[in-house]
Amino acid sequence: MSGGVDSSVAGYLLREQGYEVIGVTMKVWPQDCISRAEDKCCGPQAVADARGVAHALGFPHYVVDEADQFAELVINYFSSEYQAGRTPNPCVMCNEKLKFGNLWQKAEALGCDYIATGHYAMIEHADDQGYSGRAVLRKGIDPRKDQSYFLFSLRQEQLQRALTPVGRMAKSEIRAIARKLGLKVADKTDSQE
Repeated sequence: MSGGVDSSVAGYLLREQGYEVIGVTMKVWPQDCISRAEDKCCGPQAVADARGVAHALGFPHYVVDEADQFAELVINYFSSEYQAGRTPNPCVMCNEKLKFGNLWQKAEALGCDYIATGHYAMIEHADDQGYSGRAVLRKGIDPRKDQSYFLFSLRQEQLQRALTPVGRMAKSEIRAIARKLGLKVADKTDSQE
């Protein structure tokens, strides 16, 4: 859970579908690097927001410190790509290596069968469309919010166990659900991912 409206409503939607939900937030910045004015993702306020939503919705919440791994796998990648004159995409790297890599290992240790995100993308499974056991990544239905690009590098075993419940909804619907639930993140500014 990033502490934003999308991952918060994703947790709610899955709980309503009968899943046992556990909220997990990655802390990716050392405390001395956080400026509260720019605390949009994974900083102290985001962690507090995610914890508050999990509490309000009645499921447990954990914080996983990934600051060292974030520096090694995302910041170093960003820096080396930039220095080489290429345009890096740190969100893709973070999703692949941390959210669906390290975080997945921690989720398995908690007994989780799936990892869910608030990305506006859809994952179709073999049962849905007859893809011979493969999961297929699709664009989200909201053309202004599609985030399938950020998940393009996930491997089949990662896609097979991923859930993207907000991908079949428009952003306005997600905010309306959050407002109806009285979540304080309902009108929180979107991240740039």
